[in-house]
Amino acid sequence: MSKRTHYPAGVPCWVATLQPDLEAATEFYGSLMGWSFEGGVPVDGHWSYYVATLDGDEVGGIAPLPPMAPETQAGWSTQVRVESITESVKIADAAGATVILASFDAAPAGKLAVLADPGGAVICLWEVLTREGAVRVNEAGAWAMSTLSSADPVTSAAFYREAFGWTTETFSAGDSQVTLFRLPGHVGGEPEQPVSREVVAVMVPRSEGTVDTWTVDFWVPDVDTTVALAEQLRGSVVRPIADSPAGRSALLADPAGAVFSVTHAPGGRG
Repeated sequence: MSKRTHYPAGVPCWVATLQPDLEAATEFYGSLMGWSFEGGVPVDGHWSYYVATLDGDEVGGIAPLPPMAPETQAGWSTQVRVESITESVKIADAAGATVILASFDAAPAGKLAVLADPGGAVICLWEVLTREGAVRVNEAGAWAMSTLSSADPVTSAAFYREAFGWTTETFSAGDSQVTLFRLPGHVGGEPEQPVSREVVAVMVPRSEGTVDTWTVDFWVPDVDTTVALAEQLRGSVVRPIADSPAGRSALLADPAGAVFSVTHAPGGRG
């Protein structure tokens, strides 16, 4: 079991998906990931928000597509812990972000801001009131890491350094370049992991014909079984199962089109 009770500023802390049909989404992810849901939490007087739990511990959120932005599509987002939404939005704006939502009061849990980085990838900021972030991480059925696909890794690295203080380390992985985002001094992850526990996110070159985006990754006990089940539940395979030094993984989409990845990591929990 891997639990977190606190996330320092600059550390990704929570993941959530926007969905056109909340009941359909809870059925899909409940069956696929083994999640239960604390449902229908009112937001801003008229929205509702489902908190996904694993054995009673919070692991992520499912929210309705915002009525004020009908062009928004289903997808997963990553939230980064900040001390002040107001100040962090100013810093990100000066570093080249596009501010989509400057501040949203998600009381009693916290405050949210939504940005697009210089490449257009959406990233969220989270100021804590009562919800620090995901309690269960880095184990089967839980979120483990978020990955940025970027057409311009140099510009992306500069932006996230200014916005959150992340440093970078890039290395070759086959024919591609992988960049590790680190927050110096942070101790996260798991003791047995093969990379420094300062690593808070990953960046890879984006594929041709796609756009810059953040993708969330969940650990699962068996990737092949999970992929087969996702297809039975009317999900789809975006990128087939593949093996790498990081583990066996696949890129999936839920029935509404929200993309996420699943991984069974060597030595991973569960």
